[in-house]
Amino acid sequence: MNSVPAPAERARLRAIRDLPGPRGMPLLGNALQIDQPRLHAQLEDWCRQYGERFRVAFGPRRFLVTANADDIAQVLKDRPEGFSRTSRLEAACREMGAGGLFAANGAQWRRQRPLIMSAFNPAHVKAYFPSLATAAGRLSRRWERLAAQDAPFELEPELMRYTVDITAGLAFGSDINTIENDGAIIQRHLQDIFRMLQKRLFAVVPYWRWIRFKEDRQLERDLRAVAEAVSGFLRAARARMAAEPWRFAQPQSLLEAMLAARDEEAGALTETELAGNVVTMLLAGEDTTAHTLAWLILLLHHSPRWLDAARAEVDTALGGHALPQSHEQLAGLEIVDACLQEAMRMKPVGPVIACEARRDSVIGDIAVPRGASVMLLTRVAPLDERHFAHAGEFDPGRWLGDAANGDRRKTSIPFGAGPRICPGRYLALEEMKMFMAMLLRGFDIVDAGARGGGGAVRERLSFTLAPVDLMVRLQRR
Repeated sequence: MNSVPAPAERARLRAIRDLPGPRGMPLLGNALQIDQPRLHAQLEDWCRQYGERFRVAFGPRRFLVTANADDIAQVLKDRPEGFSRTSRLEAACREMGAGGLFAANGAQWRRQRPLIMSAFNPAHVKAYFPSLATAAGRLSRRWERLAAQDAPFELEPELMRYTVDITAGLAFGSDINTIENDGAIIQRHLQDIFRMLQKRLFAVVPYWRWIRFKEDRQLERDLRAVAEAVSGFLRAARARMAAEPWRFAQPQSLLEAMLAARDEEAGALTETELAGNVVTMLLAGEDTTAHTLAWLILLLHHSPRWLDAARAEVDTALGGHALPQSHEQLAGLEIVDACLQEAMRMKPVGPVIACEARRDSVIGDIAVPRGASVMLLTRVAPLDERHFAHAGEFDPGRWLGDAANGDRRKTSIPFGAGPRICPGRYLALEEMKMFMAMLLRGFDIVDAGARGGGGAVRERLSFTLAPVDLMVRLQRR
């Protein structure tokens, strides 16, 4: 991290307020210019207009926005000491009951991080392989019925069934099986929570503390539904551990590990932290992976060459089986992995990362005082010809063999980077490969596109980057 310069050098630095940027209104700044679902796209447009470092304001809060790859690496590497989650995010998550590791800062983050990391380490994820196969098999049977109808269906809700079931199984030890349940499912509540979280993060004032509109009342209902589900996970885990005390020494899920830690004074989680991490795992586990898979299906549908290559790889690896039979088979799907990496380069689930300076710092030639807000545009550099030739084209070949060099992996950072890199990345890659193997082995993608067939599939930022009304039609192979 750049240290604070000497006075003579400091005089040559620019202040955030001196940077170019879109003209705003008194008191409101640029808040009224922002269309929340397109926030990422508007910031990227302004980046092309004002340069890779510019400023925006939301009410009294002024942000340094940077798309410079070196700046982004610098900030992410200096978390959590130099930069942290924003205080607005920490407060909003806490109000919504999601005050776990994701929103934690400082000592709270350091205390919770080792426990969460150990639960998602590669060995634990590898041992979870049979449950991944079970979820994929259930989804395959469900999609066989949908394919038999020969009609398009909305992709995102289907993928969220798969990802929620996997998250609940690994993290909570609960087989909730939303794949085979056509009734009310928790994913619908989670989607609303994500959307409202983003809205509150960029609100000029925290209006909901005094006035609650219709969507705020709906959010309260969503939060109650999720809280009931969380209580159910906690009750079930406590019952298992009471009946089988050996689980305290050998926890079989993240939730059991967190409950066991309650008996260890040094690592104990408070009841609020415990519930917050459960909610966080649900939110982070279902949305991000489902979005990436949806984008990849769309990209492959428009890239027959790579669709055929990925299918041939899966057919060869699986032989006479409908699903992968081992973790090693998944690890050997190099073309499938390259397709995933390319989809995450072009459609990263987190195209905007907001941080807050915890000490006086310097980014490039810009002085960043303690408490200042910084927004990182993580998709601009991966779509820049200076970093990737033909950057606008879907080309998984750039991630195969010698082409997949370290510089590219430092520029495309779908799981973040530095000490706060996503702890669930191994699970996410594993479940995405399992899903793609199931899909490519069992189905042909007859069609994929926007509802009604008109135009390109639009992007919507609801804290994570999702496709809008993406419909698919499948045929059994």
